[in-house]
This record gives sequence, structure tokens and C-alpha cells, in this order.
Amino acid sequence: MPPLRPARLPVLSALFAAALLTCAAYAAPQAAAVKPASAPPVLEAPLRAHLAFLSDDLLEGRGTGQHGGALAVRYLETQAAAVGLQPLPGGGYRQKVEMVGEKTLPGSSLRLMAGGKTIDARFGADVVFGNANGQAQTTVDAPLVFVGYGIDAPDERWNDFAGVDLKGKLLVAMVNDPQPTSAEPNRFGGESLTYYGRWTYKFEEAVRQGAAGILLIHTTASASYPWTVPANSFTHEQFHLAGQGNALQGWISEDMARTLFAAAGQDLDALRARAEVRGFRPVDLKATLQASFKSAVRTMVEYNVAGIVPGADPALREQAVVYSAHWDHLGIDPDNGKPDHIWNGAIDNGSGTAALLAMAQAAASHPARRTQIFLWPCAEEQGLLGAAGYVRNPVWPLAKTAADLNLDSLNFVGRTRDIGVPGAERSSLYATSEGVARQMGLTLAAPTPDLGGSYFRADHFEFAKAGVPAFNVGSAVFSGDGKFTFEHDQAGSEAKMRAFTKDYHQVSDEYHPEWDLSGMVQQAQFTLNLGYAVANAPAMPTWKAGDAFGKVKR
Repeated sequence: MPPLRPARLPVLSALFAAALLTCAAYAAPQAAAVKPASAPPVLEAPLRAHLAFLSDDLLEGRGTGQHGGALAVRYLETQAAAVGLQPLPGGGYRQKVEMVGEKTLPGSSLRLMAGGKTIDARFGADVVFGNANGQAQTTVDAPLVFVGYGIDAPDERWNDFAGVDLKGKLLVAMVNDPQPTSAEPNRFGGESLTYYGRWTYKFEEAVRQGAAGILLIHTTASASYPWTVPANSFTHEQFHLAGQGNALQGWISEDMARTLFAAAGQDLDALRARAEVRGFRPVDLKATLQASFKSAVRTMVEYNVAGIVPGADPALREQAVVYSAHWDHLGIDPDNGKPDHIWNGAIDNGSGTAALLAMAQAAASHPARRTQIFLWPCAEEQGLLGAAGYVRNPVWPLAKTAADLNLDSLNFVGRTRDIGVPGAERSSLYATSEGVARQMGLTLAAPTPDLGGSYFRADHFEFAKAGVPAFNVGSAVFSGDGKFTFEHDQAGSEAKMRAFTKDYHQVSDEYHPEWDLSGMVQQAQFTLNLGYAVANAPAMPTWKAGDAFGKVKR
């Protein structure tokens, strides 16, 4: 960890002391009040204290590979020990995740040539790109091929690459996945987005195809977020787990894509329509991409933080329930040219990080039958890297991991009369969630189509891919839809939820002391209650028959 800056030591010491005093004040009177093996209460005071600290400018946005991220890790492991979590096998609360960091440097260029025209694409406005192969100097000169959705899905009888050798080609692909039709209303999840529609899948598939790289055509509707989200992400350092990656990967704005396709004598909308039909084949655009860019590259180690509450049942303690919430956000960028250059990430995901600390504090002295693991993954904003690193090298055998319950971007508006459990319907966790909600006087929020693919955008997905029943305990903040029934001021509360979409991945995602955190506490309590229900049940959860994740051997 980098040395602490002397000028900040008094502030840091005071904040640490305040949080620790909150922990001490909470822990003592609660121990005797809760029956063994039942979920103890989660209190607002420690949650708020942790949230305020984690969102403070002092932590510089908790960036991956940055000083603020190292400070967050130190804080989390200190708090894990202070509240009584047991360290990991081998000692300590840290788990190493090796990764490579890459940041595209100023002066990088990308040029498109089509129909005798040369188009200079502006980084940040027209395109954003980087590499994932660990090279400091990258030069790409490759023909452009439109590959529709860029999907090879045998389970859907769909292959956008069939019959074409794409080695050395630069792929241009649409975001999302093929839309349902009257003849096939449930193809690719119907109205919901599948993993095939995620940008992460498309980058991975370009590597499998041996392509020179890939650019994704951005639209707000297909990506479910505005251009500013990838634009901001690619102005920061990008990370990936060590291994082979694309020489060039990124996004192209819809306006620039239209300019390119028109210069190539193609109608973008017409090609999009063709890409919706099974049997689509790649289209050679008769165009070329030339790019030259330098990258600041480093190999580094980041850390997940985790602590354990051992199970009380001699027969079941070898199985575990995992609660997770990523600690990282986008960090600090002094060169962004704006007065505020810290992406504090109060809601995303200071809220989940703080809630998990408060939950761990409540649970530490109240073991359930199964073991409970509190996990704070790193580098979620970089593509779920910390969770992927955990699954590659799990603290607890995945075959003996009952579930992962994830928290990401929690309710800061107020208490609700229902709770969201999107993705729980894939497994028996849905029925368990119904029972827990009923006991709390709640109903489960009506399911809605997962248009943005939220199920595939949070850390629990890495557990699901590995065969562990998992979902993100829902908050309308996560999708920005605000579709909960609030106890007070329904219209005003929905408006506050929707307004957060303009703060998502922006420097304006900051902590406000006036926030009503009763809904955040409620969400944390539901998650802990659900975890205890799973931890105390006679058998581990199971996937529903036919669910693809249920076919994965752990």
C-alpha cells in the first residue's frame, strides 16, 4: 500500500476512530438481544458512518490501482477485524487478484477510410478505445467487417460469424442481442437482455474469432446508458485479468458509425435490419481502420477483501453463503479538465460496501448453521474482475457454496413496501425470498423485462457462471426505473430514483447527509435475513430445471 499522505493523517485518524466507536457502541448491547441462528438487526448508524467515509474525497473515488483504492482496502480489512469476522485460511482478509492496467495516452489517433474518403475520428467524441493485450505501443491497419450482433450462440441456433474467416479483421458490432419476433417471442430471452448482448461477451468473442479488434456501435437504447458512460470509462485506466486480449477494443458513436457506413456505400439501418434475421452473414464494408496509440501499461495486484463467520452446525458448516458488494469506483483523474476530478461513487457502490460492513457487524457474533462469507470484490467497474478472480481461486469450494447475494447501488430514498429480487426466479432462491419478504411485511416487486441486462452486470454473475445460485438483491437505483412502492411520497421518491441516472458514473455521485437511509437499511436487512434463511435451511438452493447456469459443473 502506498504511504499515507502526512497532511491527511489527522483526518483519517478521526474518521477511523468515529467508525470504530460506532462499531463498539453498536456491538455490545446487541449480542444478548438476538436469538442464536436468526438474523440480527442491521442498524443505520454504522451504515451511515461507513458510507460517509467511503464516499469522502479522502478516498479519491476508490479507484482500481490507485491510492484511494489501497486506502479503501486497508479500511475494509481493519473494519472486518474490528467487527469480529474471522480471517481467511492462511491468515488476513485480503485475496490477491493479478491484473494488467492500460490507459490510452493523449495523441492517439484512429482513422477510417471508406469510399475514397478519410475520416479522422476524435477520441472521446466519436470513438473510445484501448487495448487488452498488455502492449505499450499499438498499431492496427485492418479491414472493417460488420458482424451484426457479433454472437455465436449454439443454444439459440445463431452464428453471426458463420462461414467467414475473421482473423486479422476489425469487427464492427451492434450492442444488445436479437430482438423477439412474433414467430419467436422468447428468442434470446424475449424482451430481456442475455449475456450475448453484453459488451463484455462481444469483446471476448472477438478474441475467440482471432480478430484484430472490435468497435461496438453505441446507442443509448441498446446499451441502456448514454455515450458519457463508455467515454468516461475509457478516459480512465482500463484493467483486465492477465491473459490474451484484443489489440483494439472500444466503442464508436452512432453518428460516427453512420458517417462511416455512408462513406462505405452502406445503409446502417438496413444492415441492422438484416442482422435481426437468423442466417445473417458478415458484411465486408470495403473500408479500413488505421489506429496508432500508446498505452501506459502496468502489471499489478489488486485485492478482494473477505471475512468469515464460521457456521455453528457441525454437519453444515462446511457449506457457505456468500454476501458480496464491490468496493471500487472510478477513482481520481486530475487531468480531466474539470473542477471536480473525483468520482466518489457514493451510491455505486459505497452504499453496498457500507451496507455489507453493517451486516457483517451484525452477524459476526450470531453464527448461522452454515458458514457466512462477507466479500468485497475489487475492480467490478473494470468488468467484474475481482469476482472473476475469486471464482478462479475461491476462498470456499464452489461446490459447497450455497449462494451469492450481491448488493450494488442501494436505495437512498426511503423505505418501500416491496423488494426487488431480479434473477432469483432462476433458482429456488425466489421461493425463499418470498418467505423472507412475507416475514418482513413486504411483497416481491413485480418482475420486469431485464432490458439492460442488469443480471449480467454485477459481481453475482461470475458466481452464476460458475454454477452458484446468485442474484443482485434489487434496487430501483440499479436500473434507474424507480418502480417500487414507497411508504411515503410515491411520486417524489420515484423522481429521486430516476434523477440518479444523471449521476451514474459521474463525479456528481456524492454522499448527501440528508439522505433517508431507512430504505438502504431495509434492503440490507432483507439481504441478511435471506442469507440466514439459506444458511439455516436443510438443503442448499438449486437452479430451476432447464436454466443454463444449472448445467454448469461447479
